[in-house]
Amino acid sequence: MVREGTPPHTHTLPWGCRTPSLPSLSPSFLQRRSLAPSQLAKRKPGGDGSEDDEDWHPEATPKKRKPGSESQSWECYVSPFRKPLAQLTNRPHCLDSSKHEAFIRSILSKPFKVPIPNYQGSLGLRALGIRRTGVRTALHDPSEEGALVLYEPPPLGAHDQLKIDKDKVPIHVVVDPVLSRVLRPHQREGVKFLWECVTSRRIPGSHGCIMADEMGLGKTLQCITLMWTLLRQSPDGKPEIDKAMVVSPSSLVKNWYNEVGKWLGGRIQPLAIDGGCKDEIDRKLAGFMNQRGLRVPSPILIISYETFRLHAEVLQKGSVGLVICDEGHRLKNSENQTYQALDGLNTPRRVLISGTPIQNDLLEYFSLVHFVNSGILGTAQEFKKHFEIPILKGRDADASEVERHKGEERLKELISIVNRCLIRRTSDILSKYLPVKIEQVVCCRLTPLQTELYKHFLKQAKPAEELKEGKISVSSLSSITSLKKLCNHPALIYEKCVEEEEGFAGALELFPAGYSPKSLEPQLSGKMLVLDYILAVTRSTSSDKVVLVSNYTQTLDLFEKLCRTRRYLYVRLDGTMSIKKRAKIVERFNSLSSPEFVFMLSSKAGGCGLNLIGANRLIMFDPDWNPANDEQAMARVWRDGQKKICYIYRLLSTGTIEEKIFQRQTHKKALSSCVVDEEQDVERHFSLGELKELFILNETTASDTHDKIKCRRCVNGHQVKPPPDGSDCTSDLSQWNHCADKRGLQDSVLKATWDAAVTFTFHHHSHEEQRGIP
Repeated sequence: MVREGTPPHTHTLPWGCRTPSLPSLSPSFLQRRSLAPSQLAKRKPGGDGSEDDEDWHPEATPKKRKPGSESQSWECYVSPFRKPLAQLTNRPHCLDSSKHEAFIRSILSKPFKVPIPNYQGSLGLRALGIRRTGVRTALHDPSEEGALVLYEPPPLGAHDQLKIDKDKVPIHVVVDPVLSRVLRPHQREGVKFLWECVTSRRIPGSHGCIMADEMGLGKTLQCITLMWTLLRQSPDGKPEIDKAMVVSPSSLVKNWYNEVGKWLGGRIQPLAIDGGCKDEIDRKLAGFMNQRGLRVPSPILIISYETFRLHAEVLQKGSVGLVICDEGHRLKNSENQTYQALDGLNTPRRVLISGTPIQNDLLEYFSLVHFVNSGILGTAQEFKKHFEIPILKGRDADASEVERHKGEERLKELISIVNRCLIRRTSDILSKYLPVKIEQVVCCRLTPLQTELYKHFLKQAKPAEELKEGKISVSSLSSITSLKKLCNHPALIYEKCVEEEEGFAGALELFPAGYSPKSLEPQLSGKMLVLDYILAVTRSTSSDKVVLVSNYTQTLDLFEKLCRTRRYLYVRLDGTMSIKKRAKIVERFNSLSSPEFVFMLSSKAGGCGLNLIGANRLIMFDPDWNPANDEQAMARVWRDGQKKICYIYRLLSTGTIEEKIFQRQTHKKALSSCVVDEEQDVERHFSLGELKELFILNETTASDTHDKIKCRRCVNGHQVKPPPDGSDCTSDLSQWNHCADKRGLQDSVLKATWDAAVTFTFHHHSHEEQRGIP
């Protein structure tokens, strides 16, 4: 309360403003009048108590504001007792021009950041369309841990660094870390070898090589790594090539396409062609060949041999940086159309993939080397005179000491030339990554019916008399086929007996009464009897799956009858199955949840490139003249991803033409071992004269092959000395285990089968680690 006549006081308001001096007020006035600014502004001039407000001097009552007139300010309504908390105007706030410039410059000076977490790549200050300045750098860091460096530029002194043109400084060539991280040591070595060959660093002027690794060593991955590196980089800081082509069997086109996608992901889009409309294929191939520049949309073409041959004219119009020929032993004959079509392709860089570069003779080997590096072995005639004839004479069991010495000299000379462009690693490398493989050659006795039919045919057809000077006639070839089918099962030659074809007249009487070819009788064939036992014991004692391989679709038909009789679930792959369906059934069979027990495979149709790791037992029911076909087929289960011990069974009919064919395979493999594998101590078991004794049945032997090798470790057919240390299933057959009875066997399934019809077994393992073998 303020008394009248007292000096005015200063009151502090809650918001910190000071009030002007106030007149003396009565209590009743203070109760009635509010000093709130909003209330003061509402009071009318001259109203009650106006004489007491000495500080209130508003202007005259404002007139109605005319449009556009600014004489009447809104400030007359603002309370004199406080200031506004914020600016009540829409006028822009002006900055100092120097501050604005500094702000813009700070924005523009910030470098661009890649919106990828933990991105480590260097961007520099390069902009699109502007040439990079300064010293060139490698595409990938050569100093990174685990980096695979294919090329390292020579070091430059300080003086040379000042003089050299920065745009011409060679740079490191480093394999993409995406691939180098998954390459095994032998594969890293292989990629480096391939790169040095195709860039002419091993043989000046030659740009080709042969990748002759055995099955399962990752030849496909090594070649994909080579292609990707050549397509992306070189010591000159630009791609080495703009396009690459892969030519393969039709059954592997899809496999190559999938492998490129598997290892490179979406980094590249290959073009795969195998069959279709001719005009459409020509259009696609022409589009591929016309691609140019640093960024080719589809830089890899995958095509089958058959399609390439039919459309070679389109492909030969342009050029390709690199061509890779898978299963390259198809080019063993330089006279065939496929060889000539590929040889006419305009490309200096050629890679040939073949696990079996020597299949029959050295002239075929010459054709392969000549395809990749023309001229390094001379002409075909020069090669035959200088190398082939002396080497073969020296390899013969009847060769003189002089011939052997000369043959060895020429062999060393050939190896020294070819080794510069051929890389060969055997499957023993896989022992670090795969379980043990037990390989077994099982000799099976003929049944009485087979023996009588065999002798009847030899007596009537007399095929041995038609062999003149080592040349086999057409009728002799037919006789060979008939005898091979008879060894599989008499049912396969029953129709010939009914029609009394040459050699089978009167043979129908030898069949048991009431015999019908519609019903399978395993007991009529020694090999079929052994097969029946192996399948039954495997099925009842383990969870293993089995792959059955034969050269004849008729034999696959017999397998089907056997499986239906025994109620085994099975799948079958032969030449009638489409490529797409093959991939599906293989994937299904390999699945752990798959119920199929048996996978039937035609070695001619699908023996290459298939991965059947769902099974760990493989039965090779009949041999082929070409060891490569058998080797390819037998490698289907012992591959990357296999977890179980593998058992391979090669069934041969004792004393028959099958053993002779197997002996011929051994001779070819011995030749291949000398030339390709550089093995100097391969036994010279078979003379060429002995190999002509095809049409002789030896009924008294347990194994004609064991007799031929003149084994020094066996006494009276029983092994008394174990195989030499360091030997394995890649060694010569004389260094394997020889079993005339089941006591020396390691495979419990074969032990249980022995009494059915087995007479002799050769067996050996892939490597020493054998823990867990039952």
